[in-house]
Amino acid sequence: MTATRAVFFDVDFTLIYPGPTFRGEGYRAFCARYGMDVDPSKFEEGVASAAPLLESPDDVYDPEIFIAYTSRIIEVMGGAGPHVDECSREIYREWAACQHFELYDDVPEVLRQLADSGLRIGLISNTHRCLASFQSHFELHGLISATVSSSDHGLMKPHPSIFSVALQLLDVTAPEAVMVGDSFAHDVEGALGVGMRAVLLNRGDAAAPKVAGDHRVPVIQTLRELPALLIG
Repeated sequence: MTATRAVFFDVDFTLIYPGPTFRGEGYRAFCARYGMDVDPSKFEEGVASAAPLLESPDDVYDPEIFIAYTSRIIEVMGGAGPHVDECSREIYREWAACQHFELYDDVPEVLRQLADSGLRIGLISNTHRCLASFQSHFELHGLISATVSSSDHGLMKPHPSIFSVALQLLDVTAPEAVMVGDSFAHDVEGALGVGMRAVLLNRGDAAAPKVAGDHRVPVIQTLRELPALLIG
């Protein structure tokens, strides 16, 4: 097996997770500013209903996909009327702000351990968040060598070009790199499709069956399991 020289991470739900602003009560607060009274207990139902809308048939980054996703959540929660779209656009804009997110507690120690071992670290994210400000906000200075966001690149994971650009930025070949993320379709299949290796981060249990028996794809439940896979 080719020696690993670089590891790339997805960002949302791999390194960070939404704080209260983007949960049920947060959505209720957004909606209230637009005259809508919604039920925060239906937030998770709304997320499940909206999830299929995030699939772009051509992998083009289009903000309207995320606007439609957010609007569906609001509607399931009971929002209706002409202000749904306007409210959704505000939520989309705020999603780019790092202060609304929290870093998983395993992230800093693992990234430092990987960097100290000589591995180069990159980020590949289907986001419109500024990944440079992400590094500074979460005090990850010096740990991340390259970043690619789909809003800047124009195409989203699993499109091969976003992975290819990331590999070029770190000057590594696909067999020398590993992708780590929480999405089987976007992170794992995208990486495997260009010849990279992949690790599925399954902080819950819903995704694990998708890769059961596939020796190419280790499944971990915390990033603390990752160094043993990459550096022994």
